[in-house]
Amino acid sequence: MSDAVTRRINIEDEGDLVLTLSCPDRPGIVAAVSQHLFERQANIEESQQFSDHRTGRYFMRVRFATGQVDLDVEAWRSEFASVATDFDMTWELRPASTAYRTLVMVSRFGHVLNDILFRWKSGQINADIVGIVSNHTDLEPMARSYGIPFHHIPVTRETKTEAEAQLRDLVTEHDVELITLARYMQVLSDDLCRDLGGRVINIHHSFLPSFKGAKPYHQAYARGVKVIGATAHYVTADLDEGPIIEQDIHRVDHRMDAEDLVAAGEEVESRVFARAVRWHCESRVILNEDRTVVFS
Repeated sequence: MSDAVTRRINIEDEGDLVLTLSCPDRPGIVAAVSQHLFERQANIEESQQFSDHRTGRYFMRVRFATGQVDLDVEAWRSEFASVATDFDMTWELRPASTAYRTLVMVSRFGHVLNDILFRWKSGQINADIVGIVSNHTDLEPMARSYGIPFHHIPVTRETKTEAEAQLRDLVTEHDVELITLARYMQVLSDDLCRDLGGRVINIHHSFLPSFKGAKPYHQAYARGVKVIGATAHYVTADLDEGPIIEQDIHRVDHRMDAEDLVAAGEEVESRVFARAVRWHCESRVILNEDRTVVFS
């Protein structure tokens, strides 16, 4: 992790915990959580809630200060377990200072990778980037310039199973919590998507109408679109149809040529991807069936 990231975390986050949870909606959830923290002299610094009438589930994110320098996270988890059981919660409790161990995957387009590495290096994203994986070697110099290990894993139809086995080995070896697809142009297998559910974020362009295949921005220019955009989402076995985390658009007018659209598209892709990764790494995103709750 870079010195900039370490300094920011030590100053702002020492002794803080973040609790995220979802459970069937019923009275008393906020009271139970608040009382539990009050009894342990914790100070709630940020609290957000959402009740989804569509699914009948309740979602909550609470960041609180423990006042403890030598933080025993396992003890806090053990003590909260009884509350979680009473309300049938799916929950996570982790130190705000604990960076998500992250693996970045990329192919040949470097704009998203360059943006996310700059934000990471400057301490804007609470991630510990443990490696960069690519099916090409074009972006190895960029990885090396940031001092991040680069892993070249070629992928063909015949070697896909072997390549994913190498990826799984990296995930296990480095205890990876999050995989980010920074314009990685290979489709992950259904089995891998299921095994890593909720832990892989992808970015892709968003058009109306949709343009697939090679040079989508040039296709969009030929059709005279007025809006281009990008979508960041969790990866599932359904290609590009996973739960959406963030989206944004860029207006297009008649003065823009195809290369202008490409440049605008790269900018919005980078921006949307960065938001999604940052929110995930701050424990602000909770899965809600085929959607997400984002406490941004």
